[in-house]
Amino acid sequence: MSRISQTLFSALDLAPIRDDGTPAEALHNALALAQHVERLGFERFWVAEHHNMDGIASAATSVLIGYLAANTSRIRLGAGGVMLPNHAPLVIAEQFGTLEALYPGRIELGLGRAPG
Repeated sequence: MSRISQTLFSALDLAPIRDDGTPAEALHNALALAQHVERLGFERFWVAEHHNMDGIASAATSVLIGYLAANTSRIRLGAGGVMLPNHAPLVIAEQFGTLEALYPGRIELGLGRAPG
């Protein structure tokens, strides 16, 4: 077995909004990318939480992960990372716990402490 076949690949997406695009298009593009890398055999697809950035559509990672999970079948999905100072920790735990209940073994949570 070659080393490349033993390597687990992952992708991280920010759901960028094109200059001539909309947030909805960016979220649909994130789904298309997740489906594409799943077909390629990638292990993980994570989305990054960014706030107050006109060109990024991935502010609500738990909502986006639910959308991605409902439209993929195997790839592990996660947030890299949820900035806890911006959220009530209990709400994050409940959101990701619910996602894990709906999509067992496929949901991952990365946490951060930066304010943005």
